[in-house]
Amino acid sequence: MEVASFQRLCYLLLLGLLILVSIRSWFLHVEEADFIDCSIYSPWCAFKNRFQATSNLFLDTERATSRDHHPHHPLDPLTIQEINKVLSILQSHPPFISSFPSIHSLVLEEPHKPQVLNWKEGDPLPPRAASVIAFSQGHSHILCVDLDTAQVTLHEINEGSGYPILTSDDLAVALSTPFADAEFNRTILARGVELSDLTCMPLAPGWYGAEEDGRRLLKVQCFSNKGTANYYMRPIEGLTLTVDVDQKKVVHLSNTGSDIPIPEAQNTDYRQVAQNDPLQMLPINPISMEQPKGPSFRVENGHLIKWANWEFHLKPDPRAGVVVSRAMVRDSETGRMRSVMYKGMVSELFVPYMDPTEGWYFKTYLDAGEYGMGLTALPLDPLNDCPRYSYYMDGVFAAADGSPYVRPNMVCVFERYAGEIGWRHAESPIWGKKIREVRPKVTLVVRMAASVGNYDYIIDWEFQTDGLIRIKVGLSGMLMVKGTPYKNMNQVPKEEDMYGTLVSENVIGVIHDHFITFYLDMDIDDSDNSFVKVHLTKVDTSPGESPRKSYMSAKRQVVKTEKDAQIKLKLYDPSEFHVINPSRRSIVGNPSGYKVVPGGTAASLLDHNDPPQLRSAFTNNQIWVTPYNRSEEWAGGPFAFQSKGENTLGVWSDRDRPIENKDIVLWYTMGFHHVPCQEDFPIMPTVISSFDLKPVNFFERNPILRASPNVEKDLPICHLE
Repeated sequence: MEVASFQRLCYLLLLGLLILVSIRSWFLHVEEADFIDCSIYSPWCAFKNRFQATSNLFLDTERATSRDHHPHHPLDPLTIQEINKVLSILQSHPPFISSFPSIHSLVLEEPHKPQVLNWKEGDPLPPRAASVIAFSQGHSHILCVDLDTAQVTLHEINEGSGYPILTSDDLAVALSTPFADAEFNRTILARGVELSDLTCMPLAPGWYGAEEDGRRLLKVQCFSNKGTANYYMRPIEGLTLTVDVDQKKVVHLSNTGSDIPIPEAQNTDYRQVAQNDPLQMLPINPISMEQPKGPSFRVENGHLIKWANWEFHLKPDPRAGVVVSRAMVRDSETGRMRSVMYKGMVSELFVPYMDPTEGWYFKTYLDAGEYGMGLTALPLDPLNDCPRYSYYMDGVFAAADGSPYVRPNMVCVFERYAGEIGWRHAESPIWGKKIREVRPKVTLVVRMAASVGNYDYIIDWEFQTDGLIRIKVGLSGMLMVKGTPYKNMNQVPKEEDMYGTLVSENVIGVIHDHFITFYLDMDIDDSDNSFVKVHLTKVDTSPGESPRKSYMSAKRQVVKTEKDAQIKLKLYDPSEFHVINPSRRSIVGNPSGYKVVPGGTAASLLDHNDPPQLRSAFTNNQIWVTPYNRSEEWAGGPFAFQSKGENTLGVWSDRDRPIENKDIVLWYTMGFHHVPCQEDFPIMPTVISSFDLKPVNFFERNPILRASPNVEKDLPICHLE
């Protein structure tokens, strides 16, 4: 090669490298809101998003591999190295050599429960294996990969209905396919929207008949993002596309709302940079809980949390979001660690919208099984999502091509003190005693937040020193709204059902529900437990027996089989619900136990034969109890996307298996009815509800009796600098 040509080639290569570095730097410095708002609605945006996402994943993977990522506990999630090994094994697996499938789930195949329970720190780990769900040529493949032998030890095809959780590639196909459809492009322009101002959403369609069988379908609806980051408030009403994800084509286009205007962008942007008017309230000075000595909890080997009298294993999960395992509390008398819960997690969410019309009837989402609570979790925001001194945990997941990536700062752990009281008593001076004893309440919180499209779910697991576990759910984000020609209620005919509330001009917030079902494998002092209904009844006194005419009595019933443990909560026919260990009794003879204290008790009002309710039969009751079965963890079934509901918690429980003195699982469903109001516009203040797992005769007495009060000298004094 001539010297001049070689120099020219070097110059061009150097110039190209500089351009790539510049472009990459520009992408990485784009605000996150710009990345999200762009979605994937044009070739340029698709390139921009994919480039930025790939760059960020590379950086996060690089960050993760710089640490020690060897598993230390039988339940530790797969490491980047292990995911890469699984990928290599699958690539050489004979059925996949000619055509590699898309990977929809690649997680730890947890060891059998006795192996985990018998394992002690310092013991060799049980054999490591991966559970894989892949999709290829119309079939869902279920595989188990042994990491020690580098062999595929199980390969089955799902014969039931439904498909695996959606991948980012599936969503990208659904969002890019419409732009190859001439009718769609003409329709958008006819609605007065430029393609460059368009943001679209891929929506799971549920299941509504045999004509949908054999095809993975997604609905697509679009919004105008012109003038606002909050495109959710600017729907192009009545325009719905059905996309065949595997054929990559539009199979149906419905356009019924051409007479409905697109709502204005004014006053829809929720970002701080868009708030120009002053806040009409007195200023609130900054508040922060400071810990000069650092937090009181420890995180050992990345996943084992130790705090006060609690110890548990914690890991992010692509479907459940976060999994709490092997939760144990220290006995206040003996100092011995005692088992409370083997595994707890979000099992499924059901979000049905109450509008039966063409563009809305299908909006009955199973957010965990269709989109994934962990897959939709974005990095938490320090000081706002989580306070100072929080510990952050990354999620390590597999992409659709099987390669690992890191979801940074997905979970946070922190201590909370909000001025609450652990216990107190004061004696009135009238009795001549000067007693005032108060103990502050400090708790440990595990938090993750999932942004599933327009809605944000904040999930807290809160541990108290008195042995109580509080599971809390917060709902925020944006309403899913419907466009309307009406600007004021005085324009709405009295006989018209709007299926919601007019929350702004041309904007209806549609009525909907949220149901969050939790899987709670309770192991009270061991695996063999019983479920007890403590029925509270009114007892009438006999004539002349007492000045009282009635009192309340508690009648205990040990439940024998599953059907008797299908519980609908009743305000005027109340009961308590205990999980006990009949073999472990207190000094005075009561069985050791925990009770579920209900909260968020809204119930589904849908017909049990309505297709979405068939798929979500786990919401037919608030409480279920089933015998432990490692294949029964997802209340909506393992293949929830487009499922028909033949493999759900409701079906399992109807087998009516024995549950007395067995290894049992408690399922609890929180519910929210949401009739939107104007205060929910343009973004909703967080709505919170919770339920408790509370010790009942588990301890011999108040376990925090010997807790110390706060004294001035022990507390930090903060000064403004």
